Amino acid sequence: MADEGDILTDLNMNDAAPNGADNQPSAGIITQYVKDMSVENPNAPDVYQWTEQPQIDLQFNIGANKVSEEVTEVELKINLTAKTDKGNAYLVELVYCGLVGLRNIPEEQGHAFLFAEAPRLLFPFARSIIADATRDAGFPPMIMDPIDFNGLYVQQLQAKRQQEEAAAGGTPSAPGGNA
Repeated sequence: MADEGDILTDLNMNDAAPNGADNQPSAGIITQYVKDMSVENPNAPDVYQWTEQPQIDLQFNIGANKVSEEVTEVELKINLTAKTDKGNAYLVELVYCGLVGLRNIPEEQGHAFLFAEAPRLLFPFARSIIADATRDAGFPPMIMDPIDFNGLYVQQLQAKRQQEEAAAGGTPSAPGGNA
């Protein structure tokens, strides 16, 4: 049986970098927050007498702004409008952000984390804020359906690749590569 000193050597010293440098890949959400939010109820109090079901327009956008070498702010922007023939019932605009730490991650994998995984992690919190905001405005809570951010990311990459090939005058080189 090895003594305690041998175990510490096996666990800590074999993978240690000089001077305590960290060379292991790491990615995660550091913190998250509401950066900007607006809730409008422009036709109150008349809107509460309307019997027509509103049409819902939901739009979202994802952005990333580098804060430092290892920290990026990921923005999940959501615009929600409920309107009828009589006018807008409510409008909610939310910019929900997370500070994302990335260390020792290849650029391609970092990009995927920032534009697919980080929004997936932030979305449930933004969804709750939207539901509370619509409820607090006097309407039934708007519960947004889950969004497949990974699937959307793959679609965006495929669309970008096709645009680049079309701009270059080329055709897809791998048969069956585009689904």
